Formats: sequence, structure tokens, C-alpha cells
Amino acid sequence: MDTQLTPTETLHPDRSDMNSVVLAVVGVAMMVLGYVLYSRFLARRVYKLQDSFVTPAHELDDGVDYVPTNKYVLWGHHFTSVAGAAPIVGPAIAVIWGWVPAFLWVTIGTVFFAGVHDLGALWASSRHKGKSIGSLSGQYIGHRGRNLFLVVIFLVLLMVNAAFAVVISGLLVNTPTAVIPTWGAIVVALLIGQAIYRLKWSLPLVSVIGVAALYALILVGDRFPVVLPETVLGLSANAFWIVVLFLYAGVASVLPVWLLLQPRDYINGLQLFIALGILYGAVLISAPTVVAPAFNDSLPEGTPSIVPLLFVTIACGAISGFHGIVASGTSSKQLDKEPDARFVGYFGAVGEGLLALGAIIATTAGFRTIADWEAVYSAFGQGGVSAFIEGGAAIVNQGLGIPDGLSATILATMAILFAATTMDTGIRLQRFVVQEAAHIIGFSLNKALATVIVLAVAMGLTFGAGGDGSGGMLIWPLFGTTNQLLAGLTLSIIAVILLRKGRPVLPVLGPLVFLLVMSVYALIVQMGEFWAAENWLLLVLDVIILIAAVWVIFESAIVMSRAKKSPPDLDEDVMEGAAPGKRSSP
Repeated sequence: MDTQLTPTETLHPDRSDMNSVVLAVVGVAMMVLGYVLYSRFLARRVYKLQDSFVTPAHELDDGVDYVPTNKYVLWGHHFTSVAGAAPIVGPAIAVIWGWVPAFLWVTIGTVFFAGVHDLGALWASSRHKGKSIGSLSGQYIGHRGRNLFLVVIFLVLLMVNAAFAVVISGLLVNTPTAVIPTWGAIVVALLIGQAIYRLKWSLPLVSVIGVAALYALILVGDRFPVVLPETVLGLSANAFWIVVLFLYAGVASVLPVWLLLQPRDYINGLQLFIALGILYGAVLISAPTVVAPAFNDSLPEGTPSIVPLLFVTIACGAISGFHGIVASGTSSKQLDKEPDARFVGYFGAVGEGLLALGAIIATTAGFRTIADWEAVYSAFGQGGVSAFIEGGAAIVNQGLGIPDGLSATILATMAILFAATTMDTGIRLQRFVVQEAAHIIGFSLNKALATVIVLAVAMGLTFGAGGDGSGGMLIWPLFGTTNQLLAGLTLSIIAVILLRKGRPVLPVLGPLVFLLVMSVYALIVQMGEFWAAENWLLLVLDVIILIAAVWVIFESAIVMSRAKKSPPDLDEDVMEGAAPGKRSSP
């Protein structure tokens, strides 16, 4: 497809004629101001972050999961773990309703929803010895609420792990130039981990060397694409990559966080910002016109209503319950100082918002004409990562003169690396959930056995519909809804804790009510769709999730009502971190 951009060409009456530079500048400014102003308010008045608090990373330091970590390195882990393919896929699909709704939800959602949620989950977990949000639900809502909460968390992680394996394998097959940088990045990460923790190299030096090595691999990959034969060891190319990805994720999930997880995520985080810098820089130079309509009045047949589906189609990039799982599952166990939570949690949300905004610009301004755009967005669910890579590569090519092939390799590598980091973090988190569930039942599971169970379930789903691995996408239609529902439930836990402490709760209650209403509404809408399509698997899962959600919402409301009427607990801001501890950041 010819995607050469013409900033002034008008070929369709519904075209917005909005310059993408305006979207970039306004969107970035909103998110930066959100971090500078609103996150400061949250840190000081709502969560009251204190430097004197001894974090779980110090109190429970074990060198494996609990490791005091430099805030920039931890931000890299947190950000790249949450910023997988979803903040690209969701916005790249949702622009079918027009660029205005997607733009508003991403920008407003990042500032007033995602930042509140991510920072709050990190703070709540850190204040409770690094407990997961599922464990906190048991402490503050009750055992029934906890059990149902764990069901929702398990399903979200299963969806992420299975679907991302399919997405990554597809990108590796369709963009063979990304194979070498994808797997070479693991070697770079291992060396970076040794340089930081064993050799004690300075972080700026490590950063320069790591990024240089990663982009050198991208250049090599662009010269030497790796194309697999149709079958490898009796498996299709897609299936082979899926198996390899799961095996890698399983091994990575049990390694000490400092060995691979932290350095890989840190370098990937830097790489993402450089790639976003390339994309945004190309936008500023080429100034392509947004060819997609502001509000699409000519929706393809079968496109669902924008309300409530917009707010669940764009989950990651606006607000995502998965972030709360990461914040309370791994990030809280590595927090060196409590005030670092503002940078790690809130700015991590800003980083993902910038990625989602970049996806919106690439998929609405990266095509030459409205006809080219409509050819891609011919039905709901079209677009996605491929539209982002195609449109983004066209913008980068015109703005910076980088060849189309290399531009596509850079963007594809970015998408793959972030999906991969999310996947192996997801395997680690799902292992935590399995171990917690086993403990509730009355027995214990070691890391190895719990990981095997997680991999067996995820691979069973992925290959359950056939040897091509397409089964990994079977339950994906429920991801957005379940993910947003989880975000609402996480906010309910945070709200209960704030009420118990007598803290301002309105910044949390607003997003909480909105998300729960939209998520339950979407579950009901999708239930009708699954019934009409006779999709009994998704229908049963939808009903289970809806029942669990309503139950947890009901119990949360009762607890919040009691907390509001009761006198606040003694402020534990000092008491909770009273134990002596020695901080040592890498």
C-alpha cells in the first residue's frame, strides 16, 4: 500500500484535517502536567509518601524477589512490564470510532485514572509488606472477596500470557528482521545486569552501552532477517515461536529479578522512549494530516456502540487493572524509597499513555488518504499492531528519511520487546497467584511446580483450538472488560484503605465508579453478543466474571460504608515503617 503522506490533501468530506502535531503537543503537555502537578498532589495529600518508611524491599530483602532498586531501573521494569502490546492494540482498534474519542480517553484517562490507580496500588502494596492486591482484598474486604478477586486476576493473566504469545509469534513470522534484536536483547540484558550489580558500573554508562547494543542488533536484524521454514520440529513457524516464548518466559520468571527482569526492562524502557522520540520527532518534522475522521459516522457493519466499548477497548494506555497486578506483584517488592512510587507508578502510567497516543497518531495520520485508512478499518477489530507499524513507518520515513524497512523493524522490535516483557512478568505473577491459591486451599507449591502449572494452563489454552496456537486468542475478547473491571476492583481496595486512614478519597472514587459502571455494562452487552453467536465458552466466562464482580462490588460497598462511618484508624504513616532498616540502591 502506498502510504506517502500529503499534509494538505483533502479527499473526503468526513476528514478532520487536524494536523497530527497538534495532537502530539497537546497530548504530551496534558500528561506531563498531570505528572508535575496532579501526581504531586496525590503523593502529598492522598497517599502521603514518606521517605522515612522502610519499604518491603529493605525489610524482606532476599536477593530474588525483594531487592532494593534504583528508581530509574525500577521504573524501567514497571513501565515495560505494563506497556506490552495492549497500549498499541487497543487504541489502534478504537480509532475506528474516530480519533477524538480515543484521544480524549487516553489523555484524560492517563492523568486522572491510570496515574491514581498505578500509584495507589504500588503504595498500598508497599504499606503491606509487598502483598498482592488479591491478598489485600482478603484483608480489607473478606475471604470471599479475596477468592473471587483471585479468579478475576488469574483470568486476566491467562488472557495476557496466552494472547501475547500469539501476537509475538505472529510479529516474528511477519517481520523476520525483528528476530535477531528480539532474542539478542536477552543477552544484552544479562550482561547489563552483571554490569550494574556485579561490576558496579555507573547507570549512565550502562544505559549508553545497552541502548547502543540494542540498536546495533536492530541494524543487524534489518540486514539479516531470520525466516523459519514452514515446519520446525513438526510445528508450524507460529507454533514453534509460541513454544519457545513460553519456555523462555518460564525460565525468566524464576530467575532473580536483578539477573534478567530488571536490566531487560530498564533497557527496553530506554529503547521505547527513543523509539517514541523517533516517532514524535518524525511527526513534528513531517506534520502529517490526520486523515481519519474526528467522529466516524460511517462505521462498518457490526461495529459495536462506542459506549461502553470504547472504555474497555482502550484499557492499557488509559487505565488497566493489569498495572495493579504488576505494581503489587513485583514492583512493590523492589521499591527502595516510598517517594520513588510517584515516579515509578504515576510516571509509568504516563509512559504508557505516550505509547497509546503514538499509536493513535500512527494509525490516523500514517495513511495517505481516507480511502487507504478505510481499507484497513473495514471492520471492527481490524487495525491493531499491523496498522501501527505500517502507519508509523510511513511517518518515520517521511519525517526522518529512515527507510521503510528499517522503520518497520524499529517499531516491530519495540512492540515485540514490550509484549515479551509483559508476558514473562505475567508468568511470574500468575505463579504468585497459583501459589497463593494453593496456600488458601491448605498446601504449598514451590516455584518450579507452580511455574509448570502456569505454563501448562497457558499452553493448553493456546494450543487447545489446534496446533497453530490460535487458541491463545479464544478468550481475548473478554480481556478489555475483565481488565477494566479489575482496575475498578483495585481502586475499591485503595478507597477502603484511604477511608480507614481518614484520607481524601474523592480522587479514587470518581474513577472507581466510572470504571465499574462501564465494565459491568460492557459485560452485559458482551453476554448478549456471545449468546447470539452461540459462543458458549465466552458466555460462561462472562457470567462467571460478572457474578464475581458484582459480589466483590457489593462487599466493597459494605466495607466502604462501614469505614466511612467509623472513626479513622490511628495514622500509621510513621508506625508502619518504624522498624530500622538500611537502604542501599544499586
